[in-house]
Amino acid sequence: MVRRAVVRLVRADGRAFAWAALLNALAAGAGLAGPWLVGRIVDQVRAGHGVGAVDRLAMWILLCALAQLLLARWARYVGHRFGERTLARVREEYVDRVLELPASAVERAGTGDLTARGTADVATVGTTLRDAGPELLVCTVQALFVLGAVFALAPLLALLGVVGLTPIWLALRWYLRRARAGYLAMRAATSEVTEIVAATAAGARTVEAFRLRGRRTAASREALETSRRTRLHTLFLRTVLFPAIEVSYTIPVAGVLLAGGWLHARGAVGLGAVVASALYLRQLTEPLDQILMRVEQLQSSGAAFARVEGLAAAPRSGRPDGPAAPADDRIEVRGVRYAYERGGEVLRGVDLTVRPGERLAVVGPSGAGKTTLSRLLAGLDAPGAGSVTVGGVPVAALEPERLRRQVVLVTQEHHVFLGTVRDNLLIAEPTATDARLWTALAAVGADDWARALPDALDTRLGPGGHPADGSRAQQLALARVVLADPHTLILDEATALLDPATARHTEQALAAVLEGRTVIAIAHRLHTAHDADRVAVMEDGRLTELGSHEELVEAGGAYAALWRTWHGDEGAEVAI
Repeated sequence: MVRRAVVRLVRADGRAFAWAALLNALAAGAGLAGPWLVGRIVDQVRAGHGVGAVDRLAMWILLCALAQLLLARWARYVGHRFGERTLARVREEYVDRVLELPASAVERAGTGDLTARGTADVATVGTTLRDAGPELLVCTVQALFVLGAVFALAPLLALLGVVGLTPIWLALRWYLRRARAGYLAMRAATSEVTEIVAATAAGARTVEAFRLRGRRTAASREALETSRRTRLHTLFLRTVLFPAIEVSYTIPVAGVLLAGGWLHARGAVGLGAVVASALYLRQLTEPLDQILMRVEQLQSSGAAFARVEGLAAAPRSGRPDGPAAPADDRIEVRGVRYAYERGGEVLRGVDLTVRPGERLAVVGPSGAGKTTLSRLLAGLDAPGAGSVTVGGVPVAALEPERLRRQVVLVTQEHHVFLGTVRDNLLIAEPTATDARLWTALAAVGADDWARALPDALDTRLGPGGHPADGSRAQQLALARVVLADPHTLILDEATALLDPATARHTEQALAAVLEGRTVIAIAHRLHTAHDADRVAVMEDGRLTELGSHEELVEAGGAYAALWRTWHGDEGAEVAI
């Protein structure tokens, strides 16, 4: 998977990659002239030529060194630009893939893991593309050219030099067999640390309220200890690889000098060839050293790239070829069963039809499956058995853009994005005018406080700007829904953070704005059920009652009992 991704990225900017490779080859070719010219100087001196011949050869050495410097600098410039453009593609693809993930996949992965992949892992890949990639290309070309020059100059000495490189190959083979798994484990451990820290920080109040500090501290220490062990393992691999390589560098040079001296004494090879071959093999040390260092870095970045590219294998919202467009806005739930990965069955054979334009309230005790049903209706999860369709098309199979225009789920979980009030609203409809933004705010009862802000729509919200409390953040979320203009709106405790009077006003305003649209409300205040066209009662994962408010009250069942309890003391806490 990683190799295919690398090939795809190289092809995306193939001209720059080819240009960088050509410049590196030219730089490497210029670098080969030095040792050969030194050998020529030795032969010229032995032949008794004058100082002039030596000076001319020395001038050529200087010119070739300058050419190598300029070509190598140009090659690195081109390589770095290639790396930056490729890194931009990696980042953009990562963001696109994260946004395409179903909400259930995001929840399973955890924000800490996704954050670690999108920051630390992408940064590691970027460093490799920007620095290690071009450097590795330069050094590889140089090493190949040096070996080629030695074989062209003295094949026998070159063969001895290659045999002398065997210890380096053995050390590298030992390292590569262990490095990938080690670095993958290290990256996973780092993500686990990030996940625990993020979850603890986000739930700090809950941790304090339930006195979980000791448990969370213990979990953090365990994750840190695992991270420490994985890092020590990769450090051990490096401490074996690099010393073995450093010692091995002297073997080829020493072997060529010893064998070359013996062959020269017998007239089998010239002194200049021996000197040039030794210099070439000594020159090979630098590119080999860089290659091996970059190979170590590639193991780390390869593991990071595997985690970044791993999102490509994650399930996507919708099918690749895209389902057919819904025939209408009718929602059908047939024989739906659902169970979470770490729990029992939550829904047990639910059948429900929601007519276009209907106001449906779903009520029931806590744990009855109301929220799970709302997630299935919104296409966030797919049923384990049965079907949830809109216009005859499975809701979970709709492409994200089409799904947002069909069905929108609004919960008490909300988010104020860094930026202005306008920025937070334009997320739902980028082309909306200011007049539409004010209309949406007015629809949810938020225009009064929005107009009172220092810069109205241009007021910056969040850290460093104007604070937005829970109720205002929730109203902004509802205003985004008004701008999105879906045909079906699912409200799951969408007004839970508003005070009763504001919640009542907001729900009435929404009802007026969404006239003719389908509204499914997970009702936790029974006045919502009273105003609905029909009420669905959930108990133990099953739909047990369905009808209008008056019909269910007259039936004297579970809904009637809930209504009597709530209506008898409207301020009482009722677990619905």
